[in-house]
Parts: sequence; C-alpha cells; structure tokens
Amino acid sequence: QVQLVESGGGLVQAGGSLRLSCAASTRTFRYAALGWFRQAPGQEREFVAAIRWSTTNTVYADSVKGRFTISRDNAENPVYLYMNNLKPEDTALYYCAAYVLTTAYLPKDPDKYHYWGQGTQVTVSS
Repeated sequence: QVQLVESGGGLVQAGGSLRLSCAASTRTFRYAALGWFRQAPGQEREFVAAIRWSTTNTVYADSVKGRFTISRDNAENPVYLYMNNLKPEDTALYYCAAYVLTTAYLPKDPDKYHYWGQGTQVTVSS
C-alpha cells in the first residue's frame, strides 16, 4: 500500500510563503495525476492544484492562481506546492492525493483520487 507524506506546513504571516512537499513511500510509485487539496474547519475539502505525471501539465483553483505553483523536478522527487502571498483564508489542512488511472484530464474532484496523505497544517495570521 502506497503512502503519501506531506511536509512543510507551518505558521506564517499574511504575505509570506511556504513550500509544501508530497512524497510517496515507494520511490517507484507512478501516478497519472497528483493533486493538492485543503480543508478548513467546518468546510468541505476543496481542490487547490494538480499536476500530470507524464507531461507535468498543471491546473489550479481560481483562488490560488498566480500565487501557488505545483511542480516536481523529476519522477523520483517529491511534488511541491509553492505558496506565495499567503492570505488568512488559505489557512487549512493541506493534503496531497494521487490519481492512478490513465486519464486525459486532471481531476479536481477529491472523490476520484485513490491515495491520500495525512495532511499538513498551514496557518496564515493576519
């Protein structure tokens, strides 16, 4: 069973930056798409960004477009979520998730993803 492990969360002031990492327990694990999601207390889990393994195409939620960047260096390295110009409304538990089926698109629905990490907390103070 593949495990995803997130890291890099923390407390930051508004306008600051963080880099989240998502690593698989198996270095040879291959996914079709890897997504970042977040969930604030009392709210549903929402899509943040996703990247396709084969082409590194990306897609973002409108709320983070221009501020967040999802990327990976190569197939063996973690997937990163660079978060700049953070706002208090970005405060949430951030999860990474892997979608393993062959796909022609980058899914945004969390119910479609197959493997999930435990999450890393991001808190942005005003």
